[in-house]
Amino acid sequence: MSLNTTAVRIRVTLKDVKPEVMRCLVVPVTLRLDRLHLTLQAAFGWTNSHLFEFLAGEGRWGIPDPDGDFGPQPIDARKARLSDIVQETGAKTIHYLYDFGDSWDHVIKLEKWFDNTTIEGLPLLLEAAGRCPPEDVGGAPGYADYLDAIGDPTHPEHEHMRLWGPEQFDPNVVDRKTREAAVNALSGIWKPRRRATRLK
Repeated sequence: MSLNTTAVRIRVTLKDVKPEVMRCLVVPVTLRLDRLHLTLQAAFGWTNSHLFEFLAGEGRWGIPDPDGDFGPQPIDARKARLSDIVQETGAKTIHYLYDFGDSWDHVIKLEKWFDNTTIEGLPLLLEAAGRCPPEDVGGAPGYADYLDAIGDPTHPEHEHMRLWGPEQFDPNVVDRKTREAAVNALSGIWKPRRRATRLK
């Protein structure tokens, strides 16, 4: 099996969030982790405003602090690939932590491998469910409070939260075309490729 012609379908679910926020993608197994981070940002609709880490087994991958002020440093995500996590840990589930304050935990399940296939046009968004929470809403508990407030006109925080968050926020409605376009744009930035058609 050549890693350069191997792709993997991943299902990524935002932990402890209701209604469900999920994205299903196909990515090259050799995708650098900093690029996997950008892929997940595009697929979910985050704004790439905070730090991140990938966690599997005992390993941590992220962007090391140049001053080294925050304890043990993660492995540099700019120098590691998804295949490295799989080979080093044997993990079939990886956690992607975004925003260390809000602690958004994305559970990445490696669902299906495609060997000897084209990786042109990847990453590719296959499915999307649920709208991404607003940035800086306070993590899963804060998001639950936010939804309670905007959904109840008699809630004491209703007007404040309605004005603070995105206009007419519906947690069940995801803008699939915008998310697909954002993910598709990444393959063109990293390497000019044709859109993959065989991975469905």
